Amino acid sequence: MTMERDDWQFPWAKGWPEIDRAGMVEVDRRMVETYGIALEKMMENAGRALATVAWRRWLVGRDAPRVTVLAGNGGNGGGALVAARRLAAWGACVEIVLARPATALAPVPAGQFAILKGMGIAVVEDPPEGAGLILDGLIGYSLSGAPIGRVADLITWANGSGTPILALDVPSGFDASTGRLAMPSVSANATVTLALPKRGLTDPAVRWAVGDLYLADISVPPALYATMACPIRTPSFAGEDILRIA
Repeated sequence: MTMERDDWQFPWAKGWPEIDRAGMVEVDRRMVETYGIALEKMMENAGRALATVAWRRWLVGRDAPRVTVLAGNGGNGGGALVAARRLAAWGACVEIVLARPATALAPVPAGQFAILKGMGIAVVEDPPEGAGLILDGLIGYSLSGAPIGRVADLITWANGSGTPILALDVPSGFDASTGRLAMPSVSANATVTLALPKRGLTDPAVRWAVGDLYLADISVPPALYATMACPIRTPSFAGEDILRIA
């Protein structure tokens, strides 16, 4: 059985506003166009935060802990691949399961995948048994419609594995436009959401899918939020990279 540690390492914070899919599209676009903060940088920050929560909560103190990383072909999958690299460097035994062939990866996630191949990290077709943790990086805030095909199969497998699941940004199957869950949806033990909580993640009705909710700073300048089409005022991370918010 995989034991969890107390998560005193992550300060509690309240009062963070939520953002929907359209808002995050604007944030991502303006990060690049206005501030010159490249997608690679945001992805690196996201993956580091995911790896940090994974390590501190589930893996610290264990000898070569096993981690299965489920990665989609977009930005969410790319963040999970960054986390895979970080965890492998920290001593975890990491196995990667892609939702689609590597040739279907978007350019930036493909670059992350190439690094992992160079490190000799295993890529497997079928999800392995016996891992101590599953990272869910299948679908992020861009979900449109219910998961289907191999993605749906991987969600179903993860939910039935009995292994703790840590989701990146949102549990796969969560719709950041509506705040509702499609079926199937990942039933996560915890979620590391990025920049701002996605609309609906703190709703008690979806707590079974979200689990404990952490918020990670991916270096969005506060001034960006203040000048959005629908301006948002945010608290400060105050020197912290990761906060516990629910």
